[in-house]
Amino acid sequence: MVKIKGLKAFRPKPELCEKIASKPYDVLNSQEAREEAQGNPYSFLHVVKSEIDLPEDIDPYDERVYQKAAENLEKMKEENWLIQEDREALYLYRQIMDGHEQYGLVVDASVQDYLDGKIKIHELTREKKEKDRINHVKTTNANTGPVFLTYRAQDEIDSIVEEVAQSDPTYDFTAEDGVQHTLWTIKDENKIDSLVDHFEQIPYTYVADGHHRSKSAAMVGEMRKEENPDHTGDEEYNWFLTVLFPHEQLQILDYNRVVKDLNGLSEEEFIGKIEENFTVQEAANQKAAKPASKHNFAMYLDGEWYTLTTHEGSFDDSDPVERLDVSILQNNLLTPLLDIGDPRKDTRIDFVGGIRGLDELEKRVDSGEMEVAFALYPTSIEELMDIADAEKLMPPKSTWFEPKLRSGLIVHDLE
Repeated sequence: MVKIKGLKAFRPKPELCEKIASKPYDVLNSQEAREEAQGNPYSFLHVVKSEIDLPEDIDPYDERVYQKAAENLEKMKEENWLIQEDREALYLYRQIMDGHEQYGLVVDASVQDYLDGKIKIHELTREKKEKDRINHVKTTNANTGPVFLTYRAQDEIDSIVEEVAQSDPTYDFTAEDGVQHTLWTIKDENKIDSLVDHFEQIPYTYVADGHHRSKSAAMVGEMRKEENPDHTGDEEYNWFLTVLFPHEQLQILDYNRVVKDLNGLSEEEFIGKIEENFTVQEAANQKAAKPASKHNFAMYLDGEWYTLTTHEGSFDDSDPVERLDVSILQNNLLTPLLDIGDPRKDTRIDFVGGIRGLDELEKRVDSGEMEVAFALYPTSIEELMDIADAEKLMPPKSTWFEPKLRSGLIVHDLE
């Protein structure tokens, strides 16, 4: 069963929380992070994207970047911008975006649960990104960004969450992107014990977002275990920072594709070949083209929108991976027609999170940077859990979760 516990977190002084809380490291490039943190010495981007405090030409994987992150984190502690909890606590984290609300519990999750497969994954990780996160955790001696986990909703847990949410919050602010972030501190031992007990009845949790963070945390935990001759299992490195959301509250947006060329085909030839597995129709506009259900796609080509409806029998509906829309598009169009075999490595394809809207697809094509764009219907959280339960993997770039968790609100120290 799933193990969780409280943590003696470092968290912002209340008057600094909005200035400290930052977007996660993996949604901004270095230049965007520099611009976002400009004029704000408190921004947690100085920790999670610490290359912004070094020369612009530095490799973000340079050892100096990790050392700078550790230095900046230590400064935040020394200046009392981040203060440590006097005893272990859990936290309730609410996000509101465009009327959508989700409530997650900030907890320490067990490294052993991850290693034992009780924290299920649905994506492969890349070695370069694994190494990056391992170096960051080892050098800062902390989990600076939480892993986004989900679990099948439980009424008993919901009831405790509802009760906590009636109390006064520790932090409550609306970020520059319009997302409201509210955090409650849970120190009531009865509530903590009850939540720990309820999660012990849950067989599995699922990584929604943060596969590299979770794997690197587990690997660092194992390294520390091997290095410690007096290891007991109670050390903080046996745990890592997570936020647990009930599955029914999560919002997954579409994750769309843009491609640089038509693989030598004319537009007429390309559309003709698409019609072997899809019904192709011209759409009056972007709104009319936007997919409204599974197995339907939108395509933007030469200033025109089209709808693509998948032919029955063109995919294996009994396979939880093969029936995903991302798989259908990959197997029936991107690979056979555009010769894109591995989308993780092919430089001719790029991915656009649904938060940017279909306008971004038009922009990328109309600029001449890309030749064609495809919009998909969002993958569901049930599909994600079904694939993880089947011990299978989703294709890359299958899910885009919104809103994103802010970094710097809760920091887990490994000692």
